[in-house]
Amino acid sequence: MMTTTWTLPGLQLSDHTLPVPLDHADPAGPGIEVFARVIAAEGGEDRPFLVFLQGGPGSEAPRPLDAASPGWLARALRDHRVVMLDQRGTGRSTPVGPDTALPEGMGAATLREATAAQQADYLTHFRADAIVADAELMREHLGAETWSLLGQSFGGFTALRYLSAAARSVETALLTGGLPTVGPGMDDVYRTTWEGMIGRSERHWARFPGDRDRFRRLADAADAGRLRLPDGQRVGVERLRRLGHLLGASQGGERLHHLLDLDPASPAFLHDLAAALPFGGRNPLYSVIHESCWADGVATRWAADRTMPSAVHEDPTLLGGEHIHRDLFAEDPELEVWAEAADLLAEHEWPALYQESALRAARVPAAAAVYYDDAYVPREQSMATAALLPGMRTWVTSEYEHNGLRASGEGVLDHLLDLAAGRRTA
Repeated sequence: MMTTTWTLPGLQLSDHTLPVPLDHADPAGPGIEVFARVIAAEGGEDRPFLVFLQGGPGSEAPRPLDAASPGWLARALRDHRVVMLDQRGTGRSTPVGPDTALPEGMGAATLREATAAQQADYLTHFRADAIVADAELMREHLGAETWSLLGQSFGGFTALRYLSAAARSVETALLTGGLPTVGPGMDDVYRTTWEGMIGRSERHWARFPGDRDRFRRLADAADAGRLRLPDGQRVGVERLRRLGHLLGASQGGERLHHLLDLDPASPAFLHDLAAALPFGGRNPLYSVIHESCWADGVATRWAADRTMPSAVHEDPTLLGGEHIHRDLFAEDPELEVWAEAADLLAEHEWPALYQESALRAARVPAAAAVYYDDAYVPREQSMATAALLPGMRTWVTSEYEHNGLRASGEGVLDHLLDLAAGRRTA
């Protein structure tokens, strides 16, 4: 257990590294480490804790440069100390990567050297249920009887798991674009998001008429095996289609247009294409266990591929969003090491994440930003889940996209804090 303290302009920071079990059901078994950075404004060192649960999965918590970065931080620090938790497998927590050293006795020295079955078994311990168990140990380490939650996207899924498993530890829960469906309905979620992406695609092509022909030519090149990134890796049609994820964020349409406006043979286009594609080797958990985040007591069985509408199959200009396709693991050399494990995880019967009875009994003040046309977390399912929570107040808004917490500066967080405290009604 390690703690260090340091400062940034206007901020006091302390870094905490904590040993935790890989499998919380086996506390005496192999262990990993979890890292959190506690941030306080000057004079705010005794304020209550607000733990930030990052979206993803597979990304570390933000690294502040000052009290205004990220944009919502200054608002949070007026009332709280903020705990930036690097969820297990990310950042300064024990990372997940091909060369991650496995604990002694797990059958291999690194994940790269492990069998696919060993990799898959290891990766079953990186969902929201394990993250919440880690957070509880971190809360106890920090000496907090309770703390508040701010969950963005997948972080909201994690917050919902928190309310299902340990509501007694939560003072207030704030969720932004992160109210998942409860129960075995993940296929309905994927069908809804596919239909939503069809609509977004058509709206984009209507707004920028020349973009559709440019994209179709790129898809033809991808289908023929001629579309290659600067490092030589191939981009197939399905991987190219995932540029649609840009349309799920504010100004994403402009970003996609500017990309397609470049000469497709130019270094600028190829480098910008590489940077714009989602799912890659930096954050492998984002790809390998992405679908499992929706699996509330079911196997995923490549849900995005299975539920893809026939219209999308037939027309490559109908784009995808956060839809993992199985061939990605063959196309991206950095993800290839996980291909067999990903197949095994797709058949894994994941345990339930949420207990409806526990959610109905959770009397925690809560507020959620539900984005009216969210590309990734459908509004209808979010509202059905919100109705399970007696302390939940929802703000349904078309003002922001899925990245509203970041894009709004202090706006979304300020609204939710007021809503949870009863200072607003909607």
